[in-house]
Amino acid sequence: MTRVPADFSRRPDGSEPSKVRLLSRRAALGLFGGAGAALALGPLLDRSVVLAAENLKKGGQVVVALSQEPTVFNPVRPHIEVDHGVHFGLFDSLWRVDERAQFLPNLATEVPSTRNGGIQKNGLEYTIKLKRGVKWHDGQPFTAKDVKFTHDLILNPKFGAYTKIGHDVVSSVEILDEYTLRVRLKESFSPFLTSWGDTYIVPAHILEGVADPNTAEFNTKSPVGTGPFKFASRVAGDHLVLRANESYHGQPPTLERVIFKYIPDLTVLYTQFKTGAVDVTGMQGISAEFFSEAKALPGITLHQHATPSVEYIYFNHGKPQFKEVAVRQALYAAVDKKAIIDQIYYGIHKPVEGYLPATSWAYNADLPKQEYNPEKAKQILEESGWKVGSDGIRAKNGVRLSFTNSTTAGNKLREQTQALVQQNWKAIGVDMQINNMPAAVVWGEYYVKSKYDTLLVGIQAIIGDDPDCLNRIHSKYIPAETGSGRNVLQYKNPQVDKLLEDGVREVDRAKRRPFYLKLQEVIRADLPYLPLFSYVRLEGVKQGMVNYKPNSNTLTNSWNMAEWGWKA
Repeated sequence: MTRVPADFSRRPDGSEPSKVRLLSRRAALGLFGGAGAALALGPLLDRSVVLAAENLKKGGQVVVALSQEPTVFNPVRPHIEVDHGVHFGLFDSLWRVDERAQFLPNLATEVPSTRNGGIQKNGLEYTIKLKRGVKWHDGQPFTAKDVKFTHDLILNPKFGAYTKIGHDVVSSVEILDEYTLRVRLKESFSPFLTSWGDTYIVPAHILEGVADPNTAEFNTKSPVGTGPFKFASRVAGDHLVLRANESYHGQPPTLERVIFKYIPDLTVLYTQFKTGAVDVTGMQGISAEFFSEAKALPGITLHQHATPSVEYIYFNHGKPQFKEVAVRQALYAAVDKKAIIDQIYYGIHKPVEGYLPATSWAYNADLPKQEYNPEKAKQILEESGWKVGSDGIRAKNGVRLSFTNSTTAGNKLREQTQALVQQNWKAIGVDMQINNMPAAVVWGEYYVKSKYDTLLVGIQAIIGDDPDCLNRIHSKYIPAETGSGRNVLQYKNPQVDKLLEDGVREVDRAKRRPFYLKLQEVIRADLPYLPLFSYVRLEGVKQGMVNYKPNSNTLTNSWNMAEWGWKA
């Protein structure tokens, strides 16, 4: 068992930083002499060159703060974003997406394309060439068998997979030799590279002999990957340690270890960052109430950037209260979004009406804007037959508009939002009770198996720049029904399903765009969830730590932790 140093704040160089560096997303894109240069060089850049240029000190550690504890180490099992952040260190995908939305080879020698012959012109056949000499953390060789095994495991009807997207359209995976596969699709699927790039490969030699891969020890206690870091130790409820994989097939990590420290209280998280107990604020970033103070702190680098993550009120469509669109429309009209953004979040975040960021090529800028109008909300409910009872709560056909709302306990800004929304809805005859729980509880089966009534939750619905969100909202991907997928809303809309299906079948971007414009329009009218705002994130890093790169195309910013290090 690896012993964790007591002093998590230790700086390898021992220096005293002198000022704050604030990087916008635009500045981050220009790290190599301007965004244009970065785009032009993209995959041609050798990480070893970049690391050498930074003159990094070998060894040391980085402490990353997380607002909740990662618990699922098998990357193809259902998991949440904090788990995903650890997966980046332990496992590899065939290719990955960088901060410029470009695919970079990882376990594959190249990203398949029509130019290199990896994609046939009809888009139905992919040839994947794998790196030779890659080893699992236990020393066993990585081969094409592992890729096929991972695919087959995901499609196993008895296995609960994180997602089957991009795999359920495959008709066959053929092993041509130990390092080459041919993948044939049943039909065109535009996000194939995105979905397979978000699939981490797991070891066949460990999992193929397990009686039930759903309950394998590998999933929660002893993960073995090919990634730049190895699992070292875990102290439940406190921290997790990864140590460098010196035999990594890519550029070996500069750091000796990465420590994920769990700090559920966001005020405490910020305080520990401010005082030097942690080096990176993690996927949570710095809470909005501390933005102004953080920008004046000495000795840190701040990265401020818009993200595709959206704060929603999620409805559980399996509950009778939310079956009618009129109810959802009334609840939306009664939410004072402006007060939430301006008074609780200091005007930092931006109101939204859909799931795509404004930078997306498929963004619909013409969606109607929500207006806070409690009288209209009352009218909608009255005309729909929801009458106020003697207790002041509306009801219809024996169903009362009374339900719980849940989120992470200790998230003060969300708790303030809940209190405001509770008041908003009480004014129109709706009873919302607050039922918050520790992160590990609320985002466990309560969320994954749709046991909640409503949630206050931040969701990034897309990976990379592809607008597909099949996994989040298509009726085929309801985990409470199928065991896999992320449609925890239990939302079912045939029109939405068809638009999603048509969107992924079309390969031409110009022809795909109308499907997603219409999809956003339908979702906005039907309101399966209530969109509140898109996040502007402020992420803090100790000055002297380099190669931390915010990436809006991934779920967490530990995507390139192998490149992190301290200046010599």
